Amino acid sequence: MEMCFLRALLFAALSAWILADDGQVTFVSELSSKPAQKLSKYGWYGNVRLQRFHIPEETAIARWLFSVTKGNNFNCGKHNVTIHIQYGAPPVINPTGKVFPNATLWSPPLSLILPVTSQSSMTFNLSNPAPGDWFVGAHLPEHDGRIEQKGFPSCSYLFQPQLSIRRAVDTPIMQQGTFLQQTAAPDTPARLKLYVPEFASSLSVSVSDCSSGEAADDGNCSLVLRLGSTSLQQRPVTVNCSGIGCSATLSNPPWDTWLRVVAESGLGNRTVTFSIVSNYTVGCKPKSVGLKVDDDINKLRSKSNLTNSTSADNDTVVTDAVAPSNDSASPLTPLLASACVWSIPILYEELDVLSMRFTPANGPNVSVTDTHPTLLTYPLHTQATGGTLNLQLTLNTTNITVANSSSVVACLSPWAPVLDLNHSQPCRTALFGGYGVRVNVSDPKAVVRLPFPQSTTWYLTLQLTCNSSDCGNASLVSVVPEVFISACVDDCGTYGECRLLRSYSYLYATCVCKTGWSGWGCTDGSSAQSYGRQLTATLLLTLSNLAFLPATVVAVKRCFIAEASVYLFTMFFSTFYHACDQPGVAVMCIMDYDALQYCDFLGSICSIWVTILCMARIKDIFKYTLFMLGALLIAMSMQLDRKGLWNLLGPVICAILLMVTTWVYRGVRRRHCYPPSWRRWVLFLIPGAVCALVGVCLYIFAETEDNYYYTHSLWHILVASCVVFLLPPKEKNREALGWNRGWTWSWRPQVCGYTLCQNDKDELYTVT
Repeated sequence: MEMCFLRALLFAALSAWILADDGQVTFVSELSSKPAQKLSKYGWYGNVRLQRFHIPEETAIARWLFSVTKGNNFNCGKHNVTIHIQYGAPPVINPTGKVFPNATLWSPPLSLILPVTSQSSMTFNLSNPAPGDWFVGAHLPEHDGRIEQKGFPSCSYLFQPQLSIRRAVDTPIMQQGTFLQQTAAPDTPARLKLYVPEFASSLSVSVSDCSSGEAADDGNCSLVLRLGSTSLQQRPVTVNCSGIGCSATLSNPPWDTWLRVVAESGLGNRTVTFSIVSNYTVGCKPKSVGLKVDDDINKLRSKSNLTNSTSADNDTVVTDAVAPSNDSASPLTPLLASACVWSIPILYEELDVLSMRFTPANGPNVSVTDTHPTLLTYPLHTQATGGTLNLQLTLNTTNITVANSSSVVACLSPWAPVLDLNHSQPCRTALFGGYGVRVNVSDPKAVVRLPFPQSTTWYLTLQLTCNSSDCGNASLVSVVPEVFISACVDDCGTYGECRLLRSYSYLYATCVCKTGWSGWGCTDGSSAQSYGRQLTATLLLTLSNLAFLPATVVAVKRCFIAEASVYLFTMFFSTFYHACDQPGVAVMCIMDYDALQYCDFLGSICSIWVTILCMARIKDIFKYTLFMLGALLIAMSMQLDRKGLWNLLGPVICAILLMVTTWVYRGVRRRHCYPPSWRRWVLFLIPGAVCALVGVCLYIFAETEDNYYYTHSLWHILVASCVVFLLPPKEKNREALGWNRGWTWSWRPQVCGYTLCQNDKDELYTVT
């Protein structure tokens, strides 16, 4: 209760700080909190606890409060919780330093370290954050490989992130070419915003008539001008003003979005007044396609006929602009001389969860020239950020000969395209970086993979470049751009499996690797298992179940047929479950994996159940009733929670209590320790109990991912061996097939009209 009160008090103090009045614009406060989640040690991305926060437009300050609480009173030592923060998409992390797949590009997120003892918290402040979705992921240090059995006490840590923001509701809007009078104080910056339309090639913001009201400072405009928002990986463009004015210019500003402008005073405690104006330039626009939509409908109809599927019903065409060419024109038709950019319409197809495809509506081939850039637009929604954005660019040399000195330069960038591509121009816009590739005759194919791409519009710009100023006859080439969203990088390759994960309503995918392979796409084989080790593990885990054969033989010899059937069932399904459970290539599944696992777990617990009941030496009618009732209850509990601790402890405790009760009852009646023979205790019961105890200790405390194949095999052998020791001797009044002589259809000899009597007195645990 005290900890909860302190946390509430701390969060209230943070909120009060956030609610302070800025003096120029009106601010409102918004709070959000996520439920506490149990942290896990990092082994793969599924161990990361991912949370998504939404930051609205015009947010001035965002403050996160990260709290970690110890879930129990065990002495777990001191651990560090790693917190990753990323804008626009889940963070791509590599805490173990593994190798990424080829052509996979990523940017590391902001990472914070929070030392934890029993109760810890930390705050993270961010001024002028970018609007949209922000993702927070947290995990414990790297997993040590120890296998923790479900239900046993262990160290646990609960992670809860909370967010408090201050948002402006009446931010002044800058109009094109219109001056605004503003005032900036040291603690009260001037906040404005302006809209950048699509196809804007440059943007400038100018400050003039700057004055602090002091004669000594006239002519010294000490202002700091910031354009843009903070997204951790990208910072706003900052200009330090001096004199009576200054200006900031952005080439290739972000399209179709609101841009934030903040002016801060740098004159100590003095207030600065100034005039500010914005201007943007639309350098190039494609030719308008008009309002006629028949051509687009025909393209969709032809696309549906070619694919012969119904998926086109859910398709949409991005037709902001279309190529200025006829439908019957060849993909290599020269561009119009008046065009400064060729914008290609894109067909957007949603195939499955985290599976999307973007194809040019006019066909797979796209014409590229050296005089004008070719532009393709790919809108990426939030639902697609949990996958991988793939770009595969192929130079088509079948229709035209490409000079050896010619190359097609491509730039894939978010928010805005780079419309001027040459040898010296980097693939970067004013506020965001891009990803550049190049294809030519010697290297006709290029691939780029971007895991967890940002949710925005992506632009692909293509242009032909030559070593000389004139490309000559090879001034027009064709390329095939393939852009699609896949769940995982290359479907996790041979040694991985792509898993679909969920954080509330948000879906994302990642790879889980097998046989020692690791990395984002399971391509790092530095610790991979050899085929020999995989085969050894499979043979040990399967053949060790043959240890149940002696137990079955002993059970049959002592006329425990029902028990022997359970042991055979357990041996069969445990053998084939472990043959199917192997992560490598030495795998054999005779039926569904889930069915094999269920039967293995059910048989294992039923084997323990029937063995202890058999040791209790109760009447057959009660024993077989308990066999059936216990099997049904065990089957029900396995369906509810297959790996639960009480699925094992419940039947074992009940069976042991029943066995101890019957033994004590017989001991009291006979006034002698039961079983009465010391040889039974020394040669059978104690060795069997030791085997069971050692096996349980191995199963609970000693198993790790590295030694699993031989420690678990030893567990099989010890459990089967303890059954051989613990099974009671054969009852003297049983026939060879295990039937009692007391059945009504049994034949009994008669002498002189009298039926011979049978002495049914139990001689229990007699050792001859």
